[in-house]
Amino acid sequence: MIMYIVSASVFGLALLLGGMKLMEVALRQWAGSRLPAALERTTSTPFKGFLAGTFSSALMQSGTAVTVLTIGLVNARLLPLANSFGIILGTNVGTCLTTELMSLRLHRYALPMLAAAFVIWLWTALSGEMRALPALPRRYAPPLRYGSAALAGFGLLLFGFAVLQSVGPTLQTSDMFMDMMTHAESSPVWGLLGGAAITAAVHSSSAVIAMSMGLADGGVMSPATGVAIMLGANVGTCFTGLLASLSGGRGGRFVALAQIVLNISGALLFYPLRGALLAAASWIAPGDPAAQIAHAQTMFNIACSLLALPAAYMLLRRR
Repeated sequence: MIMYIVSASVFGLALLLGGMKLMEVALRQWAGSRLPAALERTTSTPFKGFLAGTFSSALMQSGTAVTVLTIGLVNARLLPLANSFGIILGTNVGTCLTTELMSLRLHRYALPMLAAAFVIWLWTALSGEMRALPALPRRYAPPLRYGSAALAGFGLLLFGFAVLQSVGPTLQTSDMFMDMMTHAESSPVWGLLGGAAITAAVHSSSAVIAMSMGLADGGVMSPATGVAIMLGANVGTCFTGLLASLSGGRGGRFVALAQIVLNISGALLFYPLRGALLAAASWIAPGDPAAQIAHAQTMFNIACSLLALPAAYMLLRRR
């Protein structure tokens, strides 16, 4: 039983991470070359930067990727330091799209998505480099090619969620795991610290939150513990940006530090309020623990970003 639990959990998490990485790479190849210029043009005010960070993170399915890109632009002096703060605020909101989509219970369509993605990708290959079919118009070929790869990544992500969900009944028979969950229930700070540590290790807050959603949906983790893990995951996601900033200049380190301060402050602010956060999420999605965790994450990030937005304007005035 232990071997099945470990192998299924690792396999499900690997599918989540692999799917997210495939989506990120495909969407970056499609839109990434235009993204730096778009960020430069749309960050004249912190609110515009916030919208740009939200949209670009949702588009690329990776707030971490946009944060690292922002650090690079600041280090290259292509983006003013004061204008970068709005982008960082937006990345936390945009990254919620993945978990919100997962809360719609689309995992039942994972295999059809993978099949459709393969057919579309094969069509672009046969009409492109293989030259076995008539060539597609140039303006349609890249979106279809990279869009099919992104769809395949999303299908893998949903399939990984389904695998983690299926482990639930077996985990409920494990006394050791249920003791761990009981301990986490009585001491939510361990959930927060665990979420931060795992996120720092796998470099994906969305994957860690999705894993907690799958376990909550399987009945082996309470939504309250999932919310604590979510708060920790939002802290752990700063680790990648911190690493990316170490080799750059002071501007890049300031961007990474700003993200750390924002996310840690938000987690400390909402940790005592996690019950109210879960109550609001439960009102939106009663009886759906996975959706409650996803909605709690979205509300948490929107609230933190809006609370910190005035600070971005103060920073801009002192520039």
